[in-house]
Amino acid sequence: MSANSGRTLTVSGHDLAKNGSSSTTAPWEDAGTVLKPTTPTRKPQPPKPQNAITIAVSSRVLFNMEKEQQIFERQGMEEYIKYQVAHETEPFSPGPAFSFVKALEAVNAQLRELYPESEELFDVVLITNNHANVGLRLINTINHYQLFIERFCMTGGNSPIGYLKAYHTNLYLSADPDKVHEALEAGIAAATMFTPDKMTEVSETQLRVAFDGDAVLFSDESEQIYKAHGLDKFFEHEKAHENKPLDHGPLKGFLEVLGKLQKKFYAKGRRMDCPIRTYLVTARSAASSGTRALKTLRSWGLEIDEALFLAGAPKGPMLEKIRPHIFFDDQMFHVEGAAEMGTVACHVPYGIAQRAVRKGGKDKETSPVAK
Repeated sequence: MSANSGRTLTVSGHDLAKNGSSSTTAPWEDAGTVLKPTTPTRKPQPPKPQNAITIAVSSRVLFNMEKEQQIFERQGMEEYIKYQVAHETEPFSPGPAFSFVKALEAVNAQLRELYPESEELFDVVLITNNHANVGLRLINTINHYQLFIERFCMTGGNSPIGYLKAYHTNLYLSADPDKVHEALEAGIAAATMFTPDKMTEVSETQLRVAFDGDAVLFSDESEQIYKAHGLDKFFEHEKAHENKPLDHGPLKGFLEVLGKLQKKFYAKGRRMDCPIRTYLVTARSAASSGTRALKTLRSWGLEIDEALFLAGAPKGPMLEKIRPHIFFDDQMFHVEGAAEMGTVACHVPYGIAQRAVRKGGKDKETSPVAK
């Protein structure tokens, strides 16, 4: 799939089943039924924000709100609110971030077993510019799926980005590329989340996170050399600087907190069955430019569980084998290729690649619209 194919990546709640499978016992198959709004009891207390790894998700990536978004765009805010209130006992279908959030909760459950008093846990916060009148439907849906999400931020049409630092946010996921840009400019790790029409089955017990290298974990320093001078100069530059660590990219901090939690499992003898696994999936070639990437991670004191150097080959087939809950890349070409193979993919609009103008004068980052 080319970067300028113009294809829109969407999520179809009707295609989702438990972890993407066709099981008839999936907990959300009755999403079209009427909810019985109840407030669950005996939930564990959420950790203090300063101790937690905070994942902020928008309502449109956690749930499939495509129909409601169309009402808002075509009929305006008042009709949108009326529709939501009239349907507030009907749960939303899961969205592209749903399986990721469930995997975070599975990791938390195992951390609580090993460290009952620790607050170093994932804390999912719902960050949305929805009106508060939509809150009841969101709460009812969260309770319906038994998600552990206690913190909400509903801004009634205003941008929620200003609240991210107050929540000590480590990662922000949204369907709105403008808000993602705003978050990145504020120094917060963020990405625009996309999803295929039918998602690949993913693990229920192990969180798998895949990262691109340049302009995601690393800065775009090397990408700038490639764009300006071509592949040969890029290889020469990487060879000459292989002992000089790359500067950090926007998602380095998120890899750091994942590594911090991994070490808590390693300390309990659980390296081989750790419920968090990380992947570097890069277009770099191992022999020509892989050394600097690995030495950079080592200089940061970070480990990556698996490193795939693809030398320019498509990433989608490899991601299909990995089956990550989430994949981050700065180039829409790779995001689209991953989604085409069934991977939930996120675009990180960072670095020189975002300023590359395609034929026809359209900026690369304005390619497919997130749903």
